[in-house]
Amino acid sequence: MNTITNIAYSAAQAAKVMAIQSNETKTKLLTDMADALRANKSDIFQANSLDINFAKTNGLSEAMLDRLQLNDQRIEDMAIGLETVAQLPDVVGSINGQKVMPNGLEISKMRVPLGVICMIFEARPNVTADAAGLCIKSGNAVILRGGKEALNSSLAIAKVLQQVLIDYQLPKEIITVIADPDRGLMKQLLTQKKYLNLVIPRGGEGLINFVSENSQIPVIQHYKGVCHLYVDKAADLEKALKLLSNGKTQRTGVCNALEGLLVHKDISEEFMPMVAKHLQEKGVQVNACAASEPYFDNSKPIALEDFGAEYLSLEIAIRAVDDFAQAVEHIDQFGSNHTEVICTEDQQTASKFQQLVDASVVMVNASSRFSDGSQLGLGAEIGIATTKLHAYGPMGIESLTTEKYLVNGAGQVRS
Repeated sequence: MNTITNIAYSAAQAAKVMAIQSNETKTKLLTDMADALRANKSDIFQANSLDINFAKTNGLSEAMLDRLQLNDQRIEDMAIGLETVAQLPDVVGSINGQKVMPNGLEISKMRVPLGVICMIFEARPNVTADAAGLCIKSGNAVILRGGKEALNSSLAIAKVLQQVLIDYQLPKEIITVIADPDRGLMKQLLTQKKYLNLVIPRGGEGLINFVSENSQIPVIQHYKGVCHLYVDKAADLEKALKLLSNGKTQRTGVCNALEGLLVHKDISEEFMPMVAKHLQEKGVQVNACAASEPYFDNSKPIALEDFGAEYLSLEIAIRAVDDFAQAVEHIDQFGSNHTEVICTEDQQTASKFQQLVDASVVMVNASSRFSDGSQLGLGAEIGIATTKLHAYGPMGIESLTTEKYLVNGAGQVRS
């Protein structure tokens, strides 16, 4: 076997061990991993500083630096994420769909792990802990292939988690980080269909395209996050301004940040000046359509065909729309099936928006920043699926399992 095939084979063997662990063991394992992250954060910071220095030397964007940077709070968030996942109900082994056929066969379906999950990501070292936690709780093994930007951080986090596996006399290959970021090795990894069961890429559109085009293994796709806030004519404008501010400025370099604002023309005269004042205070660059441009100083004009950009920075596209239907049409054309938000006090309009808009998460009067596995009760997320097979939206434990049929008979044969 070559190196990559050997890694894939070892992970597949480790997955068989992980699949039969009790919920009690998995819970204790994850809790101890959380404690280990806290106890070893100085080593993780030291590794992260190497990645940060590399990123700055190579001129990586502020958005990329933000994703890459680890601090006390982000280590604590990873630890809390593991503890939260640990306490989630165990779906593995649950029985559903029980029925007895006319011939006496007893049929049911049991939820089982997928096997080996391959995570391919860029400058997100927290993915190492999040993915490991979810895979362990769901009885899977995980292979993590991060970009060179986050390699030192990912290896340091994985080393801490692997030591806990060793302490439990479990295979450390339940969590594997590919130590060489060479793209040729990634292509080899994507051919390991005998041992790998699912590939989840997290990163820019270029990475997603590369993985989708080269993988012989099913891929969860999430190309980009172009999220909109539509402010309806029946909106509470103060509430809308809070949703805009939080969605756009709380953290810009993430896929659930707002990239577009749609405002019903009937409230433009009142709401647009509020938006202009607030975004100017926050230092947000505005790209405005012809109808909204007069409300903004120093805005840039934007043509209709230029909407749909993922800025990942203090920049936003704004359009005044004629009505609800035009807002939905705009989202259909320029959205990315990630997260869409409406602000309205009209319940019928809100319900219609949630029915018509095609996105994995559709929100009413809530910030787009809540479109996150940890905020939606999943404990953490291993990725966000913006296609519909086999998952749609933030993916937690259940999305890392499948069902198999159990058939019990008493000697029946088919005639």
